[in-house]
Amino acid sequence: MGDTVRLTTAEAIVRYLVAQRTLIDGTEVPLVPGVFAIFGHGNVTCLGPALHAARDELPTWRGQNEQGMALAAIAYAKAMRRRQLMVATTSIGPGALNLVTAAGVAMANRLPLLMLAGDTFQSRFPDPVLQQIEHFGAPSTTANDAFRAVVRYWDRITRPEQVIQSLPQALAVMLDPADCGPAFIALPQDVQAQVYDFPARLFEPVVHEIARPRPDSGQLGAAIAAVRQARRPLIVAGGGVHYSLAEEVLASFAERHGVPVVETVAGKSTLTREHPCYAGPIGVIGAEGANRLAADADVVLAVGTRLGDFATGSWSVFGPDVRIIGVNAARFDAYKHLSLAVVGDARETLVELSAGLDAWRAPEEWTTRAATELADLRGYLDRLAEPTDGLPTYAQVVRVINERATADDYALTASGGFPGELNNGWWSHAVATFDCEYGFSCMGYELSGGWGAAMARRTLAPDGETIVFVGDGSYLMLNSDLYSSVLSGHKMIVVVCDNGGFAVIERLQVGQGGEPFNNLWTDVHTPGAAVRVDFTGHAAALGCEARRVATIEELGEAFDWARTTNRTTVVVIDTDPHAWTEGGAWWEVGVPEASDRPSIREARQAMDVAKAQQRRGV
Repeated sequence: MGDTVRLTTAEAIVRYLVAQRTLIDGTEVPLVPGVFAIFGHGNVTCLGPALHAARDELPTWRGQNEQGMALAAIAYAKAMRRRQLMVATTSIGPGALNLVTAAGVAMANRLPLLMLAGDTFQSRFPDPVLQQIEHFGAPSTTANDAFRAVVRYWDRITRPEQVIQSLPQALAVMLDPADCGPAFIALPQDVQAQVYDFPARLFEPVVHEIARPRPDSGQLGAAIAAVRQARRPLIVAGGGVHYSLAEEVLASFAERHGVPVVETVAGKSTLTREHPCYAGPIGVIGAEGANRLAADADVVLAVGTRLGDFATGSWSVFGPDVRIIGVNAARFDAYKHLSLAVVGDARETLVELSAGLDAWRAPEEWTTRAATELADLRGYLDRLAEPTDGLPTYAQVVRVINERATADDYALTASGGFPGELNNGWWSHAVATFDCEYGFSCMGYELSGGWGAAMARRTLAPDGETIVFVGDGSYLMLNSDLYSSVLSGHKMIVVVCDNGGFAVIERLQVGQGGEPFNNLWTDVHTPGAAVRVDFTGHAAALGCEARRVATIEELGEAFDWARTTNRTTVVVIDTDPHAWTEGGAWWEVGVPEASDRPSIREARQAMDVAKAQQRRGV
């Protein structure tokens, strides 16, 4: 029968997680370095003691909000380039459901996150228990079934021995380069407490390494032939380049074959700002020059990208006859929009593709043109950074911080105005030093994500800073993890731009013919004058160092000061709600086909004209 270990279900789960290992730069480390936890009656009495017993090997970090702590776990995994993953555990009911948004973030961004949520009693004897949602015709359905739509792996442990099958499968999904995404396991309260004689080998250490599936020789050969025929080839680098650790190989490929590289939001910092083949960001919040290259390219090598609408300009940036080669570990992504699919690991595929191309190079005039387009972008950004008479702009904020950043620093942001500003204006000093959560565009990710990223960067670059860029709208949505970062000692520098509300969505509202409404504080229903938030006072109340500045010069000085502090530091500056870095591509949104407003009718006409230019694919 073999050796066995008698444990509760909760103890077995924790002991299994502790046994999992991985390699980072040749050093063996825990695959799961920690657990984010908020305890309630669904997880405190069984999983709680198991985590307490393992606290030296598997640290538990106290979150303030379930969504926030899971976002921190996601940002940690991204900063570690999916080589490590974190756990988030909650009680049942509202605690569990607070994880759903974070699960969507992990799902959209192809990032690992293990969620362990308490559940109602499998015996049903005490039903209905506190926080139980009852379905009259489906008694086995609980709040946890809500996760099925936003995870790669879902299970409910109804007997202790199911752990033996479920946990390895959950890990396999989260570590798979093609299927990577969040895993959810529901843990009924009575099952957590039950004991079982688990096989001892379940808890033997296992070292996990990145799987690197090689491309099919036929697919590779077709791709080589297509690239050889190209006169204007272009590489679109996505987030998969980071997760394959393929940045160096991609840089060498581009330089050897003279192919310009543009980056998606997830792929930003694939190349450093000095690389001769770097051609800027592509798409809606990209640069006009990069999009002109995309429009004229005859072959596009899409490496590790899911080709979302912001990268493709709702499929308007590429020419109608372009040949897209989809290099991706995920078959689903590789075949998108009639692409010539090459299913395989990004790093290994580029190595084999380069070998097959031998000495082939793109025409010199094409490479030269890419450099010219990038120079135009630099000139445009220089003009945006010049002093103005009004309030400081986001572009000026980004420039002054970027000039003071080092190769050890890590920049992080999410939804709102900052993605467009940083995607253009932030020039990467080192590879894999940028995180913009734009797959799910989750407001509130910034501060929680900054906490998780700061944890990771303490190991990766202890001399650097995690720099979080956040608008006032996102700050107000989810800010309690400022306290988490102070409590845990994971410092970040937070730059808050206060532009009086949801300014970037007001821009879209007005740009599509609508009336300013319910976005800026001046346009919301209020009985009196809007009360402006004292962000510095709020941050200080959560234990942060904080300072408000009025000018770009003061912002630079405050950032230098923030480097000298020993805890999370928040710097606040009022910014112009109407001054933005212009994007380089069209974006399809829903505009009414009929309206009493002439401006909306005009916007719809413009939308219809633009839609006629979309690339037709499946």
